[in-house]
Amino acid sequence: MSFHATLEQIISVLEASFQNLPDRSCTATSITTDSRAVKPGEIFLALRGEKFDGHDFVESAIAQGAIAAIVDAQFDAGDLPVLIVPDTLVAYQAIGHWWRTQFKIPIIAITGSVGKTTTKELIAAVLSKYGKVHKTQANYNNEIGVPKTLLELNQDHDFAVIEMGMRALGEIALLSQIASPDISVITNVGTAHIGILGSREAIAQAKCELLAEMPKDSVAILNYENPLLLETAKTVWQGKSITYGLSGGDVQGHLINPETLKVEDLAFPLPLLGEHNALNFLAALAVVKALNLDASKLTEGIEVDLPSGRAKRYELSNDVVILDESYNAGLESMLASLKLLAQTEGERRIAVLGTMKELGDWSIQYHRQVGEQVKNLKLDRLLILADPGEAEAMATAAAPVLAEKFENHEAVVARLNQLMQSGDRLLFKASRAVGLDRVVAQLLP
Repeated sequence: MSFHATLEQIISVLEASFQNLPDRSCTATSITTDSRAVKPGEIFLALRGEKFDGHDFVESAIAQGAIAAIVDAQFDAGDLPVLIVPDTLVAYQAIGHWWRTQFKIPIIAITGSVGKTTTKELIAAVLSKYGKVHKTQANYNNEIGVPKTLLELNQDHDFAVIEMGMRALGEIALLSQIASPDISVITNVGTAHIGILGSREAIAQAKCELLAEMPKDSVAILNYENPLLLETAKTVWQGKSITYGLSGGDVQGHLINPETLKVEDLAFPLPLLGEHNALNFLAALAVVKALNLDASKLTEGIEVDLPSGRAKRYELSNDVVILDESYNAGLESMLASLKLLAQTEGERRIAVLGTMKELGDWSIQYHRQVGEQVKNLKLDRLLILADPGEAEAMATAAAPVLAEKFENHEAVVARLNQLMQSGDRLLFKASRAVGLDRVVAQLLP
């Protein structure tokens, strides 16, 4: 049962007016916002954006076989078959929510300052041992991506894992209302977007909107290691909660060695290395607990395939290992990745770091903390591709570790080609905008 609804049903869900509809009993087979991908039998929903306006493509969508278009009242439909609503984005979200209510399967929502995508992928991989999983693809974790993901639910799915991102207060609340999750996971409260939200307390409040807006019989899964998260959650959620952690929690893990996590009497191979990834895996085990599933199915291990730039390990032929974390960076994930580098066996450990973006007035202070971590971990060398102030803060704080600053990707690649030798272990970590993935790509065979 992939998406299907009669025009009459959609009119009812949206309380829409309409014109030029030949047959309201006609069934739509999909809702699409991409006029280039319209297929016969679908409905085209016209979104207005900063760089585009879907209303400009309504006529071509109908010509391609769309049975109708959903438009706003500003659009002059002429003789085109349309459903008319005040706001097409709100309509898209309403249809996504309505379609979600047609399913009784567990919907698991995930948010947090860092680790959202990794935890989403771990939960999906774990649940795939018990049934078919539908999950957020790419970065479809916002006010458009969440309804899109929900509209892709079908009768074959046993679980859905929905990632939720945000940049401002109120955004997670909306996504929680749309998805109406049965289980909500908050990985942590950190410093990502602190330049926009102003404080860690505001970030905690924004993340916990997920709990405040979910159904009262849902389950909250929270990181025990994050006191601010636990304190904030208590102010908005009085329902069932499960905590997870390495130092405590309802689901407590112990690292027997870097590759094995023990929980109660079960030992699990870690699919991803590092204490931060052990915590992410514990979140997945907490979901298993919330669903009353048999965790022993996981003791043989799981495979998780992350997008490029996330927890990727490349072993080159000359005994050089690259730890690629170039997709994004915040303070917490940066410190965790540096710790993983320090724990990676090898001859020399070299950190290649870039700017952590959107830190506002805290930027220099947090980059200084990164440099201090490099020094405290006694890494062998630091290469920096960052904004001038942030680069200086990292380099100065890292002393006496030798730090080199660069102005472009080509210079970094050239220096690494001179520098790398057998036994080196290299970490690449920065915000996405820095583009360290381009450096990694030039080092791979």
